[in-house]
Amino acid sequence: MLKGVKIGLGITFVFLLAFVYKRSQLPGCLYSCKPSPELFPMQKDDVSQSSGIIFVESTDRLDPPPLVSCSVESAARAYPNRPIRFFMKGLKNNTSVDSVSTSTAFALLSAMENVFLLPLDMETVFQDTPLLPWYHKVNPAQEMYWRHVSADGIRLALIWKNGGIYMDTDVISIRPISLENFLTAEDVRFAGNAIFGFSRHHKFIWDCMEDFVQNYRGNVWGHQGPRLLTRRLKALCPVTSFRNMEDINCQNISYLHPQRYYPIPCVEWNRYFQVWEKSPDFKNSFSLHVWNFMNRQHKPVVAGSNTLMENLFKTYCPSTYRALIQGPEGSGP
Repeated sequence: MLKGVKIGLGITFVFLLAFVYKRSQLPGCLYSCKPSPELFPMQKDDVSQSSGIIFVESTDRLDPPPLVSCSVESAARAYPNRPIRFFMKGLKNNTSVDSVSTSTAFALLSAMENVFLLPLDMETVFQDTPLLPWYHKVNPAQEMYWRHVSADGIRLALIWKNGGIYMDTDVISIRPISLENFLTAEDVRFAGNAIFGFSRHHKFIWDCMEDFVQNYRGNVWGHQGPRLLTRRLKALCPVTSFRNMEDINCQNISYLHPQRYYPIPCVEWNRYFQVWEKSPDFKNSFSLHVWNFMNRQHKPVVAGSNTLMENLFKTYCPSTYRALIQGPEGSGP
């Protein structure tokens, strides 16, 4: 009798295993099915809990062009002990490896130890900030500058939640900055929003988000970006002109001289694609904003051209230069 009970239990166990296995398969699969496409493993930012550098790709693009790759790589080299968080709108939790495996730049950035590629979901980003009601109300199809305006809001929310330094993807880092709370002067009139840094939950950023919503004018270029930061800064301090190379302190917020991040002004952006008789050392700068928005002719970085941009790539993002500019045989693209 005991033997019969054991046999019965064994049969029951086998059927139970079969049932569990069946439930674990895709619908319509019982004993054999092709495996589903492997999903891209979301990179967990576990390098540290310290604030890092934040980049944002607000389009669905998953193949970063050379300048974007250079920006992220140069930051990873300039700040080796800080996490470099690259939020990408096109990266979803169901993104398959096959959809990005052909991107050389994506693979290059993924392999960097302190670079973390993370999905960007605007609903999640704006959660628990003054920007969420605005996001629910606004109609992107009716916005003249939606990609830029939404990116203006995203950077504020991410810095509010994470702290650290925000950088546009056309910023080449050349040396680290040790300041925690700072704004950068684009020129004598405006604070730029291509680079700024604040500690987590800093009141200035919260005030910026409230101003973003209360004084929203999406049809005015820069109103939600540089003009917004300039408005909030002037609300704190009567900002005066810079003296020589001195920065300005405003209630423990450092307002940095244009040479720190914008040594070549917007109207002269083309100089980055020229050959210089003597390359500048940018000794007064931490990073360089290279004004990619102005490059409407899409001038490329060309191997062997000896332009300032080529030399910057060689020096501050050599892996990107070798992989995306020189190509596999060391020639031009």
